[in-house]
Amino acid sequence: MSTQSDFRRGLAAGIPIGLGYLSVSFTFGILAVMYGLHWWQAVLISMLTVTSAGQFSGIDQMRVPGQYLPMLIAQLTINVRYSFMSVSLSQKVSRHFGPLSRFFLSFFVTDEIFAVASGEKEVSRSFFMGLALIPYLGWSLGTLLGALLGNVLPDFILSALGIAIYGMFVAIVVPELKGNTSHMVVVFLAALLSCLFYFVPVLNKIPGGIVISICAVTAAAVGAFLFPVPDEEEPEAFEKEGNAL
Repeated sequence: MSTQSDFRRGLAAGIPIGLGYLSVSFTFGILAVMYGLHWWQAVLISMLTVTSAGQFSGIDQMRVPGQYLPMLIAQLTINVRYSFMSVSLSQKVSRHFGPLSRFFLSFFVTDEIFAVASGEKEVSRSFFMGLALIPYLGWSLGTLLGALLGNVLPDFILSALGIAIYGMFVAIVVPELKGNTSHMVVVFLAALLSCLFYFVPVLNKIPGGIVISICAVTAAAVGAFLFPVPDEEEPEAFEKEGNAL
């Protein structure tokens, strides 16, 4: 498949994510201005971080002066899951996806972009660039619109915007589960663990970022144990050794 067609395919796959990000970042723009930031500061934060939970947590802590260490810990726990996503995606990228490209494009790894890219048999550099472009623009543009126009919209529209990203994520994940037992088991286990951390009295005190990482790693480990994927390179390696002998 050509580079241009891969890029166009990535763009098409990124449109729903970009629309979802537009609504969520709109809310972030409103809150950032309410907390005392200028509109351009809110936009700059979105352009340089692209992490919804981290940004919402960050601006909330910025209201209290001197909270540098708690902010650092909170951001690490919330965003540590992206490192696991990057490691997972690194196993699926094409050979043309060099170290420099991985370094720069890893900036755009989010939950939804990871979910779509994981559905690819092989992730090319052009596909990932196309996939990340519209979500990044949507996140930045939504923040700008929220910062400038947030006070104009009625409350019921603002409330609806807050749940748009959850519906978008469900729409991305559910089609991948059809006819795939292993994926269904892993997702069900992750959801079950998430519910335990939310409702059990002691567990619900653990920060959300750590909970996400625990659920993801535990579910993935159980899935790898129950549904191991054979290494496709091993038969070829054994065959070459046999021929050499």
